[in-house]
Amino acid sequence: MKRLTYEDALNFLYSYIDRGGKKPPQQDEARPARTRYLLELMGNPHQRYPTLHITGTKGKGSVSAMCASILRAAGYRVGMLTSPHLQELRERYQINQAMVSEETLTNAVAEINPTLDRFPEARWPEVITSLGFYMFAQEQVDIAVVEVAYGGRLDSTNVVTPITSIITSISYDHMHLLGNTLAEIAWEKSGIIKPGVPVVSAPQKDEARLVIEKIATERHSPLTLVGRDLPFQALPPSLDGQSMSVEYPNHSPKTYTTALIGQHQAINTAVVLGVMERVKEANFAIPETAIRAGLWNVNWPGRMEIIDQNPIVLLDSAHNGESGRWLRENIQAMFPQRPLVLVYGSKPNKDIDSTLSELIPMADYLILTRSVYPATVDPDQLIDFARHAGFTGPIETITDLAATIERAKQLAGPTGLVCITGSMFIVGEVRTLYGLRPNEAVRVSNTHPTGLD
Repeated sequence: MKRLTYEDALNFLYSYIDRGGKKPPQQDEARPARTRYLLELMGNPHQRYPTLHITGTKGKGSVSAMCASILRAAGYRVGMLTSPHLQELRERYQINQAMVSEETLTNAVAEINPTLDRFPEARWPEVITSLGFYMFAQEQVDIAVVEVAYGGRLDSTNVVTPITSIITSISYDHMHLLGNTLAEIAWEKSGIIKPGVPVVSAPQKDEARLVIEKIATERHSPLTLVGRDLPFQALPPSLDGQSMSVEYPNHSPKTYTTALIGQHQAINTAVVLGVMERVKEANFAIPETAIRAGLWNVNWPGRMEIIDQNPIVLLDSAHNGESGRWLRENIQAMFPQRPLVLVYGSKPNKDIDSTLSELIPMADYLILTRSVYPATVDPDQLIDFARHAGFTGPIETITDLAATIERAKQLAGPTGLVCITGSMFIVGEVRTLYGLRPNEAVRVSNTHPTGLD
């Protein structure tokens, strides 16, 4: 038998994307069962280490990255499973903040190949998830941080019984699959809550909060609602990292700083701090120094990431109204630079109207573009969305992303700002065009405001 190369392994995995035909207009009810069966054929690797399970609409990747960074700083060997990737598939599979090696992934694919041959019904989500659980077992992680792809109840990751379930901020996204109300979306997300397993939730709008509280009560799962049970306050945004203060019961307030910028990261940091309290209860030693070092050394590219200066070029993956609002408010607070050129592209299943409605008030110029990834919308089709959202300024459409960047920088001039956002595929392609390595975020400041190295 021919020895598998890394390219062979990637091609084999990507061959699963088109299996099963066109994506259905509703969720796949059989996905968790297929994942469980596939994992059973592999010897249930996901049961060999404890997990944290994270869902939500926005912030789940940042929360995952901060949790993993703190656990690593505390001395544990940490697996992290996230999706999607920005530049390279191996970004989905990290151990101690490093992507698994090409050799590790290739060997794992070769080892599970006979198992997959026994289960031809397997599809992309369960294969890509099970591969991560398998590699983490092979690499003998102490704990794994597992991010839901979308939803929760029927996600391929919803086969774990974690030590803590985490729900980040819920807003409107994937409505064609999860429902058209916050209550429906929250019900799907709350599907990760397991009987008796503690839950930590970000502050939620009442419609979502009531659903989470109801399900947690029904399943006898102790709920920590950040903001109510763990009060916090965001400090002013800064390019030196986002700081916040938190009030632990019977303690004076403490201030923490994460390297991730933007005031929304204060919410995510508060969630992480709540999670660490639950992790300690599960007999993990998490010293205060590890919390502070982990927050500061977190690595999470493509989220409020500044990749160039003169003009400033900022990347973010805002693709619904809520994330668009946070991006606009953060930019207006931190970047007085003008002119501001907004570069936007999107997948067709995203809430383009709401996102653009939030983003365009800050823009002097708008360039609509697309990724080489075929699922992104033709920019000419985005013009009506932009005008409908109220943009009256100049609009250009450019299909080549490299040309888009050069034109945007020209329009911004050396003192302006270029904000590139919308689809994560566009963010990833821009990082590649800039020669940035996968899974290595550009740091604006390497000096912690409180002197922590």
